[in-house]
Amino acid sequence: MAGKPIHRGQTPSQTVGPFYALGLTPRESGYEYSSLFGASTIRTETRGERIRIVGRVLDGEGTPIDDAMIELWQADADGRYRHAAGSSEDPRRPDPTFSGFARAGTGITPDRSFVFRTIKPGGAADGQAPHVILMIFMRGGLNHLYTRLYFADEAAANGSDPVLSAVPEERRPTLIAQREETADGVVYRFDIHMQGAHETVFFDV
Repeated sequence: MAGKPIHRGQTPSQTVGPFYALGLTPRESGYEYSSLFGASTIRTETRGERIRIVGRVLDGEGTPIDDAMIELWQADADGRYRHAAGSSEDPRRPDPTFSGFARAGTGITPDRSFVFRTIKPGGAADGQAPHVILMIFMRGGLNHLYTRLYFADEAAANGSDPVLSAVPEERRPTLIAQREETADGVVYRFDIHMQGAHETVFFDV
């Protein structure tokens, strides 16, 4: 016998994740299969200086967040993005062995760091300093966030970068990765602070 429909009210809103972890960062989540994109942008024949980008995502109290996901997008060693096909004004084409995109989670290392294996990008043709674009997805965030990573050893280029120059001077250090020479190669350290006194600058897109 048909009864009256049950009205349960509006479906509760949900924050982002960590539901993406199973499909997008399986290794960091303890699963043994490979996803389409990993934490490396390079192949053996890719041109450019090999580097690692290592950092943590920190909450307002400085505690590492262990289930965030970071996506990286960058130019190749010549400052060309993968989608650029070249033109009569700039016939250079991007390195076909370089993907320019990578994805990493924060749950795989003991200190909850994300780690990217990539190359140091070149400066873009429009005068922008070498940089990496990062997107941050995390539990509790209704929208993903965008930021940029610049390199501490590119001081001259950073000084004329139009985007970095638009950031208040006292906030620019939150976008600068520090270079470290290690036994395993060059590392750029870049922590992302979601809140607090050292909150990272985030950009509208």
